Parts: sequence; C-alpha cells; structure tokens
Amino acid sequence: MEDGAGRGLECQKTMDGKVSNSNGPEKEIPSCCLKAKASIPESEAKFHSTVVSGWFSASQTCSGKSGKAVYFNNPMWPGEAHSIKVEKILYKEKSEYQEVLVFESSTYGKVLVLDGIVQLTEKDECAYQEMIAHLPLCSIQSPKTVLVVGGGDGGVLREVARHSSVEHIDICEIDKMVIDVSRKFFPQLAIGFEDSRVHLHVGDAVEFLKSACEGKYDAIIVDSSDPVGPAQELVEKPFFDTIARALRPGGVLCNMAESMWLHTHLIQDMISICRETFKGSVCYAWASVPTYPRYLYF
Repeated sequence: MEDGAGRGLECQKTMDGKVSNSNGPEKEIPSCCLKAKASIPESEAKFHSTVVSGWFSASQTCSGKSGKAVYFNNPMWPGEAHSIKVEKILYKEKSEYQEVLVFESSTYGKVLVLDGIVQLTEKDECAYQEMIAHLPLCSIQSPKTVLVVGGGDGGVLREVARHSSVEHIDICEIDKMVIDVSRKFFPQLAIGFEDSRVHLHVGDAVEFLKSACEGKYDAIIVDSSDPVGPAQELVEKPFFDTIARALRPGGVLCNMAESMWLHTHLIQDMISICRETFKGSVCYAWASVPTYPRYLYF
C-alpha cells in the first residue's frame, strides 16, 4: 500500500463534538457515532431473559448441571453468537406458536425476534427482502400470480408489488401476531399488505397449498423462519411436492436456505430434494445480511 493510502477514513471523535482527520478541516460527528455514543448503559436494559446486561445474543450457550451445553436461543449456530446492543424493549408477547419480541437497538434500529432468533432489523432488512423477491421474479417473464409463504412482516410483499406484471399476490402466514406487530412497529415493511393485489390468508401454508389449484402460481416465495418449530415442515419433501403441484410449468420457487458456512448438510438435503422434485435448474444464491447468517436458493 502506498504512503497515505486509506488516510482520512478513521472516525476520530474530538471533545467538542467534531471529527478530525489529517486531510482537512473538522467535520460534525456522523449520526451513527452520536447514536452509539448516546446509547443507554448496559445496566438499564435488563428487561428480558435473552437480553443480558443490555445485549441480545442470537445464540448463547452455557454449561448446565449435567455438564451439557444449554442453548438459551437458537441451537443452529453452536459455538457462535452475534450480539446487538439493546436500548429498549418495545414489545414482548407469546403467540399461539412462538414468542414475539421487538426491541430498539443502538445501531440497527428496531429488531424483530421470534423465539430468540433475529428475523429482521430496520437497517439491513432490504438486503434480504430484495434478494428473495426480485431474484425469482426477474428470472421468469412477466409473472402474474405469486404466493408468499410466511413473510408476515410484509417486506417481501412490498418488493413483489414493485413488479407491474403481477396481478395477484397470495400470502399465507401462520401467526397473526407477527402481522399485527409488524404493522405497529415496522410500517415501512407492512405497507406491503396495503396493495390491492394482496390477499391475506392466516393459517398453515401446508394445508393452504394442498387446496390450491394445480399450476396456479408463476412464482412461490418461501420466507419462513429457521427450520425448527412451526417451520420444520417447510424444508421437507412432502412440502416441496405440494409446491411443485401448485407451480405452473416453467414457474419458479425461491426458498430461504440458511448459511453456506454453517448448514451445508441442510443445503445439500434441500438441493437434492428440489432436484428430485422439480424439472429445470436448481441453484443456490446468497446475500449479505449482517444480522443473521441466512441465505436463499431457488
């Protein structure tokens, strides 16, 4: 690297609220730094069992009395944890299916958590929603009918609605609380529900697809949570068989498929099932979403 390369990139705060560097006059501290600087002390954020001293951890373990590892949250990432600084718990309730938690973070805005697993944050939700929606819809010509499985926050609907060729959008979400909470705390995502082409179905997606007409959909997007609990069925062969029946010839499926760094066994199983079930190509695609190691394939 040449001398001087990279200079001026440091964020050096001074006592008078300015940022200084060697290349020019002082500048105001960026809002991101001010927000982090003003975040509440850890001791004031002990509101929830998974929020320890003001930090939410997406995976956390300790040794129980038996000596075995005890997972406080998601066992899908053993030996790893991603922590987010918590400013305030905004919502915490148990639905019929899972615990729904919303908190304000120091750097990622509001965060939606289901059963201790981060689903989205205001800061990086766009990376996931855009990838899982536009990748399949741009891979076929003039899609008209689309089904979204899960996606109760409305973000995928928001992106699907950007496609002018789409005439009808079904969404099947099992947990109404997720929809209601998203409408209250994440209106910029839940705006997807307001499109006149959207038809909401609250219930089990497996049963919904069984009753769907054969060849009804041009595209099916499965925006499910991790394959534990109520989402377990959504990564098994009977579900993909049902999807294949509901897709028209030449239709496309895009499915959440976890991390290529952590879940190669799961990805291999899903790709094998899809190659056995669907005609045409089966590909794995990925997107960078900082707040969870989750990726997509279709």
